[in-house]
Amino acid sequence: MARNHRELVAFALADNLVIDIYKATEAFAASERYGLRAQLRRAAASVPVNIVEGASRDGEGDYLRFLDIAFGSCREVVYLLDLSHRLGYIEAATARALMDRGERTAATLFMLRRALRASAVPR
Repeated sequence: MARNHRELVAFALADNLVIDIYKATEAFAASERYGLRAQLRRAAASVPVNIVEGASRDGEGDYLRFLDIAFGSCREVVYLLDLSHRLGYIEAATARALMDRGERTAATLFMLRRALRASAVPR
């Protein structure tokens, strides 16, 4: 079954979030280039990437598995944003705004996964 990831609110939220996280992490200390900055960017990019990959899969089970991975990465992003703020790399207002958007993205993914599981026909 072909799915269009661009029609998903979860994808739009994740896609916008990753762009803003790249911008917010630009000023991280040089010592974090391969540390926290890289981990946060990887986790953020993982969310929309897994939505896209899952949408391209034929089976519902595969699609759900990739959405599960995207959800986990989204929760990781929220934690890493909080950690980045506590370490002084991101200002409180920026961290809070990004964390709120991460939480909204995670909630949207959660509801999508729940709806897909509910609509699954047992075989």
